[in-house]
Amino acid sequence: MTTTARRTLLLWSMAMLAGAAIVWNSRFSADISFFLPAHPNATQQVLVEQLTEGAVARLLMLAVAGGDARQRAALSHDLRARLASRPEFAAVNNGETQGLATDQEYLFAHRYVLSPAVTPQRFSVTGLRAAIGESIDLLASPVGLLVKRLLPQDPTGEFAGLVAGLDSGRQPNSREGVWATRDGERALLLAQTAALGSDTDGQATAIDAARAAFAAAASAAGAADLSLQIAGPGVFAVHARAMIKEEVTRLTMISALAIVALLFFVYRSFTLVSLGLLPVASGALAGVVAVSLACGTVFGITVGFGSALIGEAVDYSIYYFVQAERNDALAWRSRFWPTVRLGMLTSVCGFGVLLFSGFPGLAQLGLYALSGLVTAAAVTRFVLPQLVPAGSAPRDLDALGHSVAQVAAGLRRLRWPVLLLALLAAALLLANRGEWWNSELSALSTASAEDLATDSALRAELGAPDARLLIVLRAADRENALQSAERAGHQLDRLVAAGVIGGYDSPARYLPSEATQAARRASLPTVAELRERLPRALAGSPLAAGKLDPFLRDVDAARVAPPVGPQALHGTTLALAVDALLRQGDGGWSVLLPVRSPPGEDARAIDADALRAALAGSGALVIDLKSELDGLYTQYLAEARLLSLIGLAAIVGLLAATLRSPRRVLGVIVPLLLAVLIVTAGLHLAGVRLQLLHLIGLLLIVAVGSNYALFFDRIGEHLQREPRTAASMLVACLTTTIGFGTLAMAKVPVLQALGVTVGPGAILALVLSACFAPAARRQ
Repeated sequence: MTTTARRTLLLWSMAMLAGAAIVWNSRFSADISFFLPAHPNATQQVLVEQLTEGAVARLLMLAVAGGDARQRAALSHDLRARLASRPEFAAVNNGETQGLATDQEYLFAHRYVLSPAVTPQRFSVTGLRAAIGESIDLLASPVGLLVKRLLPQDPTGEFAGLVAGLDSGRQPNSREGVWATRDGERALLLAQTAALGSDTDGQATAIDAARAAFAAAASAAGAADLSLQIAGPGVFAVHARAMIKEEVTRLTMISALAIVALLFFVYRSFTLVSLGLLPVASGALAGVVAVSLACGTVFGITVGFGSALIGEAVDYSIYYFVQAERNDALAWRSRFWPTVRLGMLTSVCGFGVLLFSGFPGLAQLGLYALSGLVTAAAVTRFVLPQLVPAGSAPRDLDALGHSVAQVAAGLRRLRWPVLLLALLAAALLLANRGEWWNSELSALSTASAEDLATDSALRAELGAPDARLLIVLRAADRENALQSAERAGHQLDRLVAAGVIGGYDSPARYLPSEATQAARRASLPTVAELRERLPRALAGSPLAAGKLDPFLRDVDAARVAPPVGPQALHGTTLALAVDALLRQGDGGWSVLLPVRSPPGEDARAIDADALRAALAGSGALVIDLKSELDGLYTQYLAEARLLSLIGLAAIVGLLAATLRSPRRVLGVIVPLLLAVLIVTAGLHLAGVRLQLLHLIGLLLIVAVGSNYALFFDRIGEHLQREPRTAASMLVACLTTTIGFGTLAMAKVPVLQALGVTVGPGAILALVLSACFAPAARRQ
């Protein structure tokens, strides 16, 4: 090895080690932020916050199955206690009445400022008579014992009213004192993680902690036949990351082994095979390093996309090894490098425009492709020739090249049938233009059918919120935010009464604004006024006014008590609800009012327009999270299509500036566009609705196919005199087809989309480039 070669190898090795160190410390993510905008508007900001930090994104639903009801309840008690003591969980609930004690203490202590029934009228003689009469009537009800015990302190029933409204949504079934499914076969728990929904590592840690706590509780109880199910957004994120990692690893191994086997068949040299993979490894590493340094977080989809680039990055070394006679680097650089470089630059144009996307995921794909392909080409140009041992060359492929040239010459006769096929494809797509694209983000979901079914079943049993419809209010400070929530609540109460919505959650129920608290305190009479009114209110009642001295003391204390603040909620589960619904951000405070559907109906039954009309003029945003997310994805697709067209225009401009012949430019572009058109029609005929990664795959067809079209443009009918070039195109096409085609076996939709698009597209690009190759050599 020469001194220059040693220096080259040393520099390359140092760069690889530095890149590996950066990758080792990079953060990888598989959460939905891949599809979220970098600079969201007001509505999108709420969407981003809910998907990454919202309470719904932090919910885990647990179900204990097996054994009998008593065993499940006992284990539910133990599991709740274990999880509540762990730092991974902010709150855990299983319906135990003991867990509501602190909530009830808070409600009772502050009942006169929390109860919306507290008005001046309620404490008039007429109001007192009606309220106390209702409490006396309750003595004969199932809650009679509680009412009787509290009657001297709370004869107007403020506490009973608050408890009745606590968790007024759908309540889970209860067996043996804990939540259970309606059939009673599983005990249920609802946990909220301390980690944000966007923190996949934190969600994984919480899930592992829940499984470990269950295993310990089951072992302590000697209940080996009990099992645990866990569902929730965190489960989707953790499973998605694991699946992407598994699929990328598995498919990369399969495609790498297949490509290595093919290259060994071609080269008959382990040395050349090993050296041929240097551009691939360099490009993949450079792509991850660039994304990590520029973005901070590398999305799993980006890594999966990068693994597919093996098929294209390896093309550069194939061109060099097969085309360079006797490893003559100078001759290859002179004759072939300009064409390879132009092909690489067309790919740069196609993917470079993605850098201008307002969506991080799309920009990451563009940056990865740009960095990876440029690095792979540069390593081929500057590093490989220095490292190839003297005398190393692949076996003679002239016979293969001549065969390819003969087939290519025959393919020219198919130009008109191909054009007819393209016209039919265009007509098909035009006739069905509204059905090409899948505009729902669920098309990219990595959630398994089992996970989705478990989540849906447990959510229905627990009545856990999906917060599909959300009302958002903004304010400069907490006090104004709570006042806005109260005003909106008055309008929503009318919709509840009308049956438009089933209910809603509001932080103002548990933490009223100071203005509302002051108004309620002002509604409370003095002790003297109460003493004067009570005998008249209790005339004819079995309750004597003399037994209500505790009531007088509590009302008097409430009149002069300071405002109730967030600190009073400490230690209650209500604090968690208030924290989730009342949030402080950089731009002020936000109030979230999740809306529930009427009983027996799902969120789609709610008329969002009626909500908007009821809240008109209040400054409230009514957000349908699913519609907004699908709309955001539609915007994502529209932007990607626009950027793709801009990229195509950039490619045409680059070719026009380089080839300086409209006819030659058309000769290069037309087969690529026809390949894209036919592949798109084929996918449509196969019942596939296109999504984002199909579009990226179509870009890749142009990127990969441009090399073939440029080589055919360069040598034209003289392909028989260039057997090495013909052979190199076939081998490169095969490696690309293997690299991307393997992804068609992926379980991850986004990776599978690349495989079914680029795999056949690469072959078609080669065939069509041969069909439309020039009839005579052009200089």
